[in-house]
Parts: sequence; C-alpha cells; structure tokens
Amino acid sequence: MSSGKLTAWRARHVGFVFQMYNLIPVLTAYQNVELPLLLTKLSKGDRKRHVETVLDVVGLADRMHHYPRQLSGGQEQRVTIARAIVSDPTFLLCDEPTGDLDRKAADEIMDLVGRLVQEFGKTVLMVTHDPAVALRAQLTLQLEKGSLVGAPEKADRR
Repeated sequence: MSSGKLTAWRARHVGFVFQMYNLIPVLTAYQNVELPLLLTKLSKGDRKRHVETVLDVVGLADRMHHYPRQLSGGQEQRVTIARAIVSDPTFLLCDEPTGDLDRKAADEIMDLVGRLVQEFGKTVLMVTHDPAVALRAQLTLQLEKGSLVGAPEKADRR
C-alpha cells in the first residue's frame, strides 16, 4: 500500500488505546472522542450520534461535558477507549491500558475490553506487564529481551 492508503486503512481499521490516555486537557470528554471523526466526511449530527453512542458504551454518557482533570484515571481511560472505538475499527491496539490504574479500575477496564470483544466483535492486541490482565487473554505471547519465548499459551476465556 502507498503511504496515503496505509494511513487511510489504519484510520478506518485500527483504534489505539494508550497507557497515558493522551487526552487533550482543554477539550471535554465529548470533544476528545469526537476528534478523530473531524477527519471524516460525517455530518455534525452523525458525529454527535457516534460520540454519544460510544460514551454510553463505556459508561460515561453522564460525564461527556467534563474535562480530563475532572475525571478519575479509570474514567480518563474509558474516554480513551471511546475515542479509539468511535470510528468502529475492527482492531484495537492497547499499550498497557491498565498500567496507570488501581486494581478496581483496571478490572473495570478489562471488563469493558472483554465486552468490546464479546458484544462488538473487536479484535484486541494488548501489551501488558500485569499478570492479572494477561490471564484474561484468549492467547498470550511472552517477549523476553525483544524475542518471543516459549509456545503460545491459550488462556481460559471469561
């Protein structure tokens, strides 16, 4: 693919979830989630429907007009997930999505990720150092010093 086609494919098919949220502090949760849609041809009304739908899916419809500093870490991560899924990608790439969260918030995020897989058919590739998070995966691979070690292990599905 050309660089332009690859960029368009990635924008359509891949949602990114980062450990550090990468939310824009001067934008509300709604505006942070809407941001990727501003690059599409969706009308303002369609963008509004998409944003409200995903904020509802992640359990933050009532916090859409709050700024990141007014949200807990778990809520900020759910805004990040909403932003990642607002364009309905097929694939989510998650880099330590629970790394900055306490156990309760991490479990809530993992429940949400599981729901995205089960109910919405998303494929998730997640990097984690948290054994409790890794146990929830359908398949785990281990990297050691940059190399894949051992055979892939299937985890119990929850």
